[in-house]
Amino acid sequence: MDLKLSTERGGIQSPSPVGVPNQSSKVTRLRSKLGAYGFMAPAVVLIVLFFFIPVIILFILSLSDLKSANFGTLQWWLPSNWSLVNYTKIFADRFFSKFLGNTLFYVLTTLALFNFGTALAIALLTTHINRRAGFVFRLMWLLPRLTPSVIYILMWRRIASRVPHGIINQFLGPLGITSGEDLVTALPWLFVIVVNGLIGASFGLVIFSSAIEAIPRDFLRASKVDGGSTLQTIRFIILPMIRWPILFVLTFQTLSLLTSFEQILLLTDGGPGLFRTEVWALRAYHLALSTESGNTQWGYGAAWAVILVIIGIGAAVIYMRVFKFDELVQEPKIDLI
Repeated sequence: MDLKLSTERGGIQSPSPVGVPNQSSKVTRLRSKLGAYGFMAPAVVLIVLFFFIPVIILFILSLSDLKSANFGTLQWWLPSNWSLVNYTKIFADRFFSKFLGNTLFYVLTTLALFNFGTALAIALLTTHINRRAGFVFRLMWLLPRLTPSVIYILMWRRIASRVPHGIINQFLGPLGITSGEDLVTALPWLFVIVVNGLIGASFGLVIFSSAIEAIPRDFLRASKVDGGSTLQTIRFIILPMIRWPILFVLTFQTLSLLTSFEQILLLTDGGPGLFRTEVWALRAYHLALSTESGNTQWGYGAAWAVILVIIGIGAAVIYMRVFKFDELVQEPKIDLI
């Protein structure tokens, strides 16, 4: 019979069958679990306090009619004061399609031209040149992100202002390309996309550059030995091997563009004219935190924000389905041999 004998103080204790865990092994496993939970606890607390609880409060707030006019008198947390009136008002808004169209145009165009397209192109270029020169070039692209938003937008306002102050007009005016007007007012979407895109491109640039540098050089050399051109190496070697960073950058930058509005607020404030560059997030801000409508409508603005959260979740799910997220997170087959 298989028995496990343990000695203590020179004596023989009663044997325990092999395979049956003793008390000390149970305590060890319990300690390891508690240690793991202890390490995760700070992050869990922060996520609950600053994500889940605010989302719940935001959703409850969106069901109420809380605004500055009834603040202190409306008990918005009671179910008796909840309704779907705010959501009905959103879909009945005559500018609903304009806000949605502006948001989609802004997100897709900025993402394609800068936050993803330019970031990937510069990452590929700077990893195929001298390493030190590529590092300096990538560092220059970080400057817009490091510059405070107010200073950055004031710089662009100065660059695009009317003659004789605007730098762009000073160069293009004598050529007859511009008539000397304020270019932000004349071409608002161009500046909104460029100003935000120059900031967003730096994030993807860093991620893509790191991912490309991590690809084993043997794969790239093998492609060259087999006669593959640079474009073929990029298409068949580099891009398939950075699918995970591509998914991450696309998802993160899409969510970032959906929720960012401070540059648009400082540059055009949703204008010129009637909501010409007003995106969804900026509309929620104007309703909830400004006096655009005579009083701040916290409940109505929260409803706009809740719909934006739903749009963001839907976009993330689509990205994960397209890039086959389940396959990307699978364990390597070599570990199973």
